[in-house]
Amino acid sequence: MKLFHAVMAGGVGSRLWPLSRKAYPKQFFNLASDQSMIADTLTRLSGIDIAGNLLLCSQDHKFLAADAITDSGVEADIILEPMGKNTAPAALLAALHIIAHHDDGIILLSPSDHAIANIEDLLDSINQSFSYAESGHIITFGITPTVAETGYGYIQMGAHINAQNQNKLRAIAQFVEKPDLETANKYLEHGDYLWNSGIFMFKASTLVAEMEKYQPAILKACQAAYTADETHPDFYTIDEAAFAKCPDDSLDYAIMEHTDKGLVAKLDVNWNDLGSWNAIWDYREKDKDGNVIDADTITIKTTNSIIRSENKKLIATIGLDNVAIIETDDALLVANLDCSQEVKDLVSTLKQEKRPEYIYHRQVHRPWGQFDSVDSSNRYQVKRITVKPGQKLSVQMHYHRAEHWVVVGGTALVKKGFDKDKLTEHLLRENESIYIEIGEIHSLENPGKVPLEIIEVQSGAYLGEDDIVRFSDEYGRDKTQE
Repeated sequence: MKLFHAVMAGGVGSRLWPLSRKAYPKQFFNLASDQSMIADTLTRLSGIDIAGNLLLCSQDHKFLAADAITDSGVEADIILEPMGKNTAPAALLAALHIIAHHDDGIILLSPSDHAIANIEDLLDSINQSFSYAESGHIITFGITPTVAETGYGYIQMGAHINAQNQNKLRAIAQFVEKPDLETANKYLEHGDYLWNSGIFMFKASTLVAEMEKYQPAILKACQAAYTADETHPDFYTIDEAAFAKCPDDSLDYAIMEHTDKGLVAKLDVNWNDLGSWNAIWDYREKDKDGNVIDADTITIKTTNSIIRSENKKLIATIGLDNVAIIETDDALLVANLDCSQEVKDLVSTLKQEKRPEYIYHRQVHRPWGQFDSVDSSNRYQVKRITVKPGQKLSVQMHYHRAEHWVVVGGTALVKKGFDKDKLTEHLLRENESIYIEIGEIHSLENPGKVPLEIIEVQSGAYLGEDDIVRFSDEYGRDKTQE
């Protein structure tokens, strides 16, 4: 039987704000290495024979996911969830997909936001677990704890499966919730408790059978929701109305706490769930002062801190200890590392106040490229727009703004006019410009082999991204979708 790798890449990562945001969450950033966390996860199993990869992500992130897969150099199917429903439905969708396209198979289910340093032990555990999954067991992977951690759930190991104790698999005695510090210390001393990693291995048909037995409502909803979108062969879409009826539940609660088929595989790896700035500081290599620095800095008497900047601004610090300083183009976070979990409360405030920093970065990614909002005021906005070679924006129109475009790099093919069937073409090179009137239908394309860069100056009474009417779009977006 073949092995497939399914990666769960949903979630917003609110505790990693201001880097991670709703429109561009943490799994698409380089946090543990020089490639994105999705790419790290997809390439992690390169040492064993994988028949295929599957990425489950939010429908809002489908083009980011496609780019991340391309950057990883690994091929993967993409399943688009219209909304988050936790890990049990995600696991079941992966199983239904494998059954639909491969009849059956063994699935290794991995979160996309984990860092694992010594991969050899993981690969060894996967190989030892394969035959057990093939025979109908559901294996969860537990991490040998190194500290009394209160931020993770735990798994208590039961008896060894192999009489000679030759392998790493044990029965599951119980799952336990995140403990207080006193209880976590007891678990550490006991030796039979593992951190719950959220990594699973199972046969697709086994999970479907267990769902039918213990969670028929989840099975019914997911079976109804699983459909292939024929108009976009690169993606598999999930019916929103059917999926909305699916209960929200984790695989631990939905199946593992009920099934008699569960086993736990012990992993002795350097593992970290990179869900907060404190976790990233803990995982990363540090300088002589205990600092993790990804920025242009001058530090004096600064210790045990993490400093990261997404721009070229110098960050100077004096007399600081145990802090996170995270800067993006439009926001700055300064926090005590011990308060890393409370960043999500700050994000809740941003959401309540409808701040754009909750959703977007200043630089916004689109399937055709990206734009950077350089400056704005009451009646104007300046953007730097980059269009990938061979890509083009939708044929569109705005009711409330005019636009001036200046080409600063590459070549632009512009079509414009007030009759969508009689648009005139204009080929613009560097240092050439064009004006788009309010209400004028227009499109922008990069016909060249290098990125197209233009400076766009918008002017008008309303400059919101939702002032758009699309007449045609290669990426399947709605007529008024941002």
